[in-house]
Amino acid sequence: MTVHFVVMGVSGCGKTTTALALQKHLNQCSYAEGDDFHTQANRDKMGAGIPLTDEDRYPWLHNLRDWMTEQAQAGAAYSIVTCSALKRQYRDILRGAEGKTVFIHLSPPQDVNLERMLSRQGHYMKAGMLDSQLAILETLGADEYGIKIDNAGAPEAVEADILAWLKAEGLL
Repeated sequence: MTVHFVVMGVSGCGKTTTALALQKHLNQCSYAEGDDFHTQANRDKMGAGIPLTDEDRYPWLHNLRDWMTEQAQAGAAYSIVTCSALKRQYRDILRGAEGKTVFIHLSPPQDVNLERMLSRQGHYMKAGMLDSQLAILETLGADEYGIKIDNAGAPEAVEADILAWLKAEGLL
């Protein structure tokens, strides 16, 4: 059965950095950058500082879920997706993929997250959008399989914490 790792959290929390590090440990398994699945209209909206609605997000989430299912149907042992997955209902869509879905919620302190966003160059998601994402963020429920990581430290420390948890869970 394919295990899908969804690296989740608000914009700027370190999803891409973490996913790429995890990919190295999973023999370069398939990886999808969630931002690549957004429509241009969604990118334009976020670039203009306008928060996405649920209706904006549903096609994006379905596309990600379908990509995950394609990986499972191709016989992949693992896949990795970066996706904000801010609400449980969004994660429910992703859990609909064929295989087992595991969430890795990156949750740095807000000031650290904002500093990271301000230092990024050329990203369409502006730092002013952080508050709107935090306002709708629903942390993982007790019945949602995954881990929440406070990733205020160096990427290597975050990677070590995630790998230790994955090994303890028998996922590696």
